[in-house]
Amino acid sequence: MTRSWILPLLLVVCGSAVATSSAISGSPAKAAVLLLVFLVLAGVHSPLIFPRPVDVQEARRRSAADGRPVVLWRPGCKYCIRLRFRLGRNASRLHWVNIWRDPAGAAAAREANNGNETVPTVIVAGQAHTNPDPAWVRAQLPPRA
Repeated sequence: MTRSWILPLLLVVCGSAVATSSAISGSPAKAAVLLLVFLVLAGVHSPLIFPRPVDVQEARRRSAADGRPVVLWRPGCKYCIRLRFRLGRNASRLHWVNIWRDPAGAAAAREANNGNETVPTVIVAGQAHTNPDPAWVRAQLPPRA
């Protein structure tokens, strides 16, 4: 198992334990609500909410061809999650690189951020921008064809 799934798995296990405890104590409605909350949190912190990642070399190659920004991210990062949700449908128009899966992507994040793996780092036209405003990122997208 990769570390991307540790937090979501812990949320599911803890939610199951809390819901079971609540159900045993005679409150099945509360147990169902608690389990649902924990499952939603697990889903939000999982890699599943992000578009399919590519490695950083492929992302840079695609970006050079189509002009779309590259996003360096990692699962569980609240700023990455905020960027993903604020971009909405436009998120699939960017090239996403999971730095926990791609060592070269992690190196690119460190290079752009003085040795730190600060994410999200958005690369537009070869220029890195750390934790930019989602509206700014949306404005960097080329017009739809």
